Amino acid sequence: MDPVAYTNIRKMANIKTKVDEWEVRDLEDNGLLRIYVEHNTEMGNNGVPGLQIYYPFGGIINFEPLHTERWAYQAYKEKTDTYLIADHSWMVHEDTYVKIYLVRNGNCLKARVELKVRSKQAPVVKEYELPFTLEM
Repeated sequence: MDPVAYTNIRKMANIKTKVDEWEVRDLEDNGLLRIYVEHNTEMGNNGVPGLQIYYPFGGIINFEPLHTERWAYQAYKEKTDTYLIADHSWMVHEDTYVKIYLVRNGNCLKARVELKVRSKQAPVVKEYELPFTLEM
């Protein structure tokens, strides 16, 4: 095969599609915390579909098979189906936080976002099904 033709075949652009966008206003200081979730057609070293979540304070987390497989293994070791991804969560305060979880339910994997502000009694929680499965 012609090397130029092969290069052109391989150059498929990553297509980003908005999945969800939501925000929570803190009435204590009128601050606005926004979550943005997008689907990517090519993520990680293998260029497979995944989710990317943007959250306040400059946070971005990629749910693609290589990362997710490690988190799923950690959840297995801790004997939990809801694994807090602490190093990608923002938990500086008890009354204001963004917690990111991997939720395992059989072969179904979900990303969970919990956003809590001071003026709300309970966090706002949303889950997003991941566009891939893992063999465990």
